[in-house]
Amino acid sequence: MIKKNRAFLKWAGGKYSLIEQINQRLPATGRLIEPFVGAGSVFLNSNFDAYLLNDINPDLIEMYKIIKRKPLQFIKDAQIYFQPKYNNESIYYKLRVEFNATTDVYQRALLFLYMNRHGYNGLCRYNQKGAFNVPFGRYKKPYFPEKELIFFAEKAKKATFVCKSYEKLFQYLRDDDILYCDPPYVPLSNSANFTAYTRTGFSRQDHENLAFLAEKSKCCVLISNHDTALTRDLYVNAECDFLNVARTISSKASTRKSVAEVFARFRAHTTNKG
Repeated sequence: MIKKNRAFLKWAGGKYSLIEQINQRLPATGRLIEPFVGAGSVFLNSNFDAYLLNDINPDLIEMYKIIKRKPLQFIKDAQIYFQPKYNNESIYYKLRVEFNATTDVYQRALLFLYMNRHGYNGLCRYNQKGAFNVPFGRYKKPYFPEKELIFFAEKAKKATFVCKSYEKLFQYLRDDDILYCDPPYVPLSNSANFTAYTRTGFSRQDHENLAFLAEKSKCCVLISNHDTALTRDLYVNAECDFLNVARTISSKASTRKSVAEVFARFRAHTTNKG
């Protein structure tokens, strides 16, 4: 059995539990492009020639760039915030204020990791003004992911990190590129509309646009999403596989239920020349 590698971040909607299913549906070679990289579980558990990893969240991408460039220094400095004195509610909120006020990219990266591991349920959420607003998590002893950071930094040697809109990535594709798209999912209900990874959110129009770009792409595109009437309509021209996945957003284990998801694979679009 192949060992799986965990991301160093907690991440809502992370794909660690679906790695095998995702890799089975992706071509084996080429450059993997992820327009919505998140915590990077697919990146960490695949073996492509190169990676182009994107996210619209600049805090996430800047942190990844720093870890790639100077991992040992980052690990040394981040570890300070995992001392017991920092696992304190009042200190957490003071550091959250500091994070929202500072423009120092390196300090923001350190605090981003701190808040990810000390904040409630590992959420990454911003308000409409762009301020990080996840409350304190009240964990007994937050885990410092040193070995996961080291693995990420080594794997990052094959990766380029960018912070662009997902549409931009479709403009610069090579013939051997493969895209895996894991957008904020279509909500299952009005109360479940969790799109605030960034202040801009992800609308129905975005989902429609992503499906359109995937269908017209000259490269293979795999999209994961909730299995709903909307996504079945959006992916009508794709090869779709359906499965049930344990939902992990809920803070109570007793309320975490199996949810239907879809993998939609769009094969490379070719244009006839005459």
